[in-house]
Amino acid sequence: MNDLLTIDDALRLILERVQPLDAEDVAIEEAAGRVLAEPARAAVDLPPFPSSAMDGYALRAADTPGTLPVAARIAAGRPAPRALAAGEAMAIATGGVVPDGADAVIPVEYVDVHDNNVVISGDVAPGDNVRRRGGDVSAGDTVVEAGVRLGPPQVGALAAAGVAQVRCARRPRAAVLATGTELRRPGEPLGPGDIYESNSLILTAQLRSAGAEVERLSAVADDERATREAVARGLDADLLVTTGGVSVGPHDLVRAAEAALGVHEVFWRVAFGVRGRRLVFGLPGNPVSSLVGFELFVRPAVLALQGLDDPRPPFRPGRLAHAVRRNGARDDLMRARTRVEEGDVLLDPLSGQESHMIVRAAGADALVLIPRGEGELSAGAAVSYLPL
Repeated sequence: MNDLLTIDDALRLILERVQPLDAEDVAIEEAAGRVLAEPARAAVDLPPFPSSAMDGYALRAADTPGTLPVAARIAAGRPAPRALAAGEAMAIATGGVVPDGADAVIPVEYVDVHDNNVVISGDVAPGDNVRRRGGDVSAGDTVVEAGVRLGPPQVGALAAAGVAQVRCARRPRAAVLATGTELRRPGEPLGPGDIYESNSLILTAQLRSAGAEVERLSAVADDERATREAVARGLDADLLVTTGGVSVGPHDLVRAAEAALGVHEVFWRVAFGVRGRRLVFGLPGNPVSSLVGFELFVRPAVLALQGLDDPRPPFRPGRLAHAVRRNGARDDLMRARTRVEEGDVLLDPLSGQESHMIVRAAGADALVLIPRGEGELSAGAAVSYLPL
């Protein structure tokens, strides 16, 4: 395919070729960031017993108002030694087990205490301040559905529901390869024409944030044999991401190396291909183009490998703070800063949108989608943006 694809068309071609990875058991302590391969169900009722929502006194609503002797004191993890009898109360801490015989809790600030008696001046309704057993979830009910990436709230909910391990897709194994004779490691002296290599560091950080395990291969010079050997090593992974060497110049050797190694090219310019179940992405050498290409195409693929329910980029609505010119040949992603005015997210495109300007791009917190077309989009125009 030599025509420029829309972002949606390119993403569709990628996602329809992704085959989710096999599942494995993961201890709940290690599950943050993983994607569930099957629903996770509660092992117990939550709460597992009727518990108090307040520090106060457990009692029978029918005994209020009135003065009741305090028969026992209940702390969290220390239930009462017996059931509550008619005409008495038990002091109870938040989270304590509401004793059999009690049907309500009155907060401590609503009573007077004299000697060992509690004085209740108003009526209490059955169920007041009592968290019923299974009020949050019942044993066997689904806590988190399949296809969800587990964050802190989900991990906490699963642990509270007694789930010790979950079934997750295994982490994708990714390889990152930067190409170019001019590349040097940060800290090394620069010779004439040399630049510091940053793309593989950017891509490694992006891949890890998407849940992948990453091998960062040594940058390779523009040499046919060295490039082919490096690509062959990278193809051992589930996902190979290269940067540089995918254009049409005489030193752009990655496409030829991949073709020789059996990679079927689906589209190029931002290149994508497959070899069996392995996914191969070729991103541009300019660092901003590489960063943007990852967010649009590679991150969704990494998430889809893990079985995420919706791996597509999470674009949000916003408005342009000032007019921008459109590109007649392709969709553009402009780096921008966000601000909120009167409930709207306003997007201020940064100066210096050239694809080599990674330092200026570091100040952006959004990518603004400017659809291909003629003329310009005016200030205040509705657009979509991708948070960074």
